[in-house]
Amino acid sequence: MNSGQYETLERLIAFDTVSVNSDVPAMEYLADLLENAGFHVAMQRLRIAGVAQANLVAWAGEPRPGGLIISGHLDTVPAAGQPGWTRDPFRMELDGDRIHGRGASDMKGFLAQCVEAARAIDRARLKRPLVFIFTADEEVGMLGAQRVAPELPKLLGAAPRPDLAWIGEPTSFAVLNAHKSICAFEIRVRGRGGHSGAPEIGVNAIAVMGKAIEAIGRLQAERRAARDEEFAALFPDSPHDVMNFGIISGGLATNIIAEECSLKVTYRSLPNRDPLELYREIERRLGGVDPHDYASENHRATIELGRPVFAPAMRAAAGSALERTLFAATGTRAARGAPFATDGAWFAEAGITTLICGPGDYAQAHQPNESMARAAFERGTGMMLNVIEQMCAVSG
Repeated sequence: MNSGQYETLERLIAFDTVSVNSDVPAMEYLADLLENAGFHVAMQRLRIAGVAQANLVAWAGEPRPGGLIISGHLDTVPAAGQPGWTRDPFRMELDGDRIHGRGASDMKGFLAQCVEAARAIDRARLKRPLVFIFTADEEVGMLGAQRVAPELPKLLGAAPRPDLAWIGEPTSFAVLNAHKSICAFEIRVRGRGGHSGAPEIGVNAIAVMGKAIEAIGRLQAERRAARDEEFAALFPDSPHDVMNFGIISGGLATNIIAEECSLKVTYRSLPNRDPLELYREIERRLGGVDPHDYASENHRATIELGRPVFAPAMRAAAGSALERTLFAATGTRAARGAPFATDGAWFAEAGITTLICGPGDYAQAHQPNESMARAAFERGTGMMLNVIEQMCAVSG
């Protein structure tokens, strides 16, 4: 057991880096560790939704073309209010063959491995750049990666930006080479309130939202039936666009006509689709929804579609040097698509070929009592060093 690696993970889990909180103290901790390991370090400081955040870029190696980016996000999803927790989310616990704590699998375990690899590397052997990128606010739209990806040439200075990136999202060491785009938006229905005993004086926003949900639901069923065989191997469970009704709220009391209702929706489109095509189709179909409720034809509600927030899809061409190296390191024989979106969306937009492979377990991501296998945590650093050796130290 590498006590230093466990100590790093313990410290990282103790930082409450839920996306609504600042990640700056945790990033400064990581920056100090990487600087002490002999890496050049740059912090990209941001304000996102009024909160101070930071991305961290650290690099070593000769300034030659090629090399490798290794990346992960520092933020986590919330633990407060999530049913099922029986442990302190922000205290690392070792229980048998598992490591527990928020972020253990997704993905502070991988970041601790990055730090340990940085400590173990003989930097004099690096013939090409090795770049670590740790990002903010991945869980709320890959916002940190969106900011850092286009700025990498400036942040790296004289070091050329590598065109290959490895993101350590939890995959149990499977290699993933694609994911769908993701888009999120809000629908708001504004009705007319009043006493529920006199429905003819108002229009119930919840009732009209129900019609909006029905319209989107029909579209969802159509897309589910329209399988795209080009993506059957990458996304065998869903070779089509997928949609989700995430959060709905409305009304004040059972005896008041609901004046407002809001719904948050997300969808994920196949990599060969415009990420906003489905949003425009939803807009068109909502325009055809009857704005009256079922109790009265006297008044009309308004249906407002909020601004979309989206990240593009990612699809890496087969056969890259990184793919071959990860296959050899993990024993994987073929890549497949991811059911989740990653920072690779914005790396790909910047022209960086990106693959996803990490030691955590996808089934543990975002779960109460989140955990990671100790064997994977301990094995992963040696695997990372092997990949770095092949990508950054071997001549040629």
